[in-house]
Amino acid sequence: MSDPAVPPTGRPTRERIAEYVHSHPGVHFNELVRRLDLAPGQAQYHLRRLARADRVVDEAVSGRTHYFDPAVDPLERRRLALFRRETARDAVLELLDGPARPAAVADGIGVARSTLEWHLDGLVDAGVVEKRRDERGRVTLALTDPEATVRDLRRIEPSIPDRLLDRFTRLVDALLE
Repeated sequence: MSDPAVPPTGRPTRERIAEYVHSHPGVHFNELVRRLDLAPGQAQYHLRRLARADRVVDEAVSGRTHYFDPAVDPLERRRLALFRRETARDAVLELLDGPARPAAVADGIGVARSTLEWHLDGLVDAGVVEKRRDERGRVTLALTDPEATVRDLRRIEPSIPDRLLDRFTRLVDALLE
């Protein structure tokens, strides 16, 4: 009789989850379920057990729960979770070229200004982007630490479903604009 906690690969489900979280910091729940082909309840059960054993930590960011290895710095967790969102990631990539006005960034990544502002709120709160005002009160966006941003971006490998969800959100936003 086979053990239901041991998938056909021979590795226990809990170990597969812990390894995936370790190698994909900031993975959100739905992506984890899709990528590991798990039932949501099964994933919840094992994630709770891993959290109790201090093998994973969860972080709620902008309505999604993201999972991390406990060794990931708490400040870095929020940045990594935000970078898993295509719009936020694209905005940051635009700013790697240097400071820019919000309208230029929104145009550059093809989103409405309101969508950009929603993502900027999280990026500003996480200390990734700062809004600078000139003597006339005009806002310019700039990365606070470009080197750290590049380092964190390299750790993110967004999945195709994540990209499709982000693009669908952009499409709906454009239709409502």
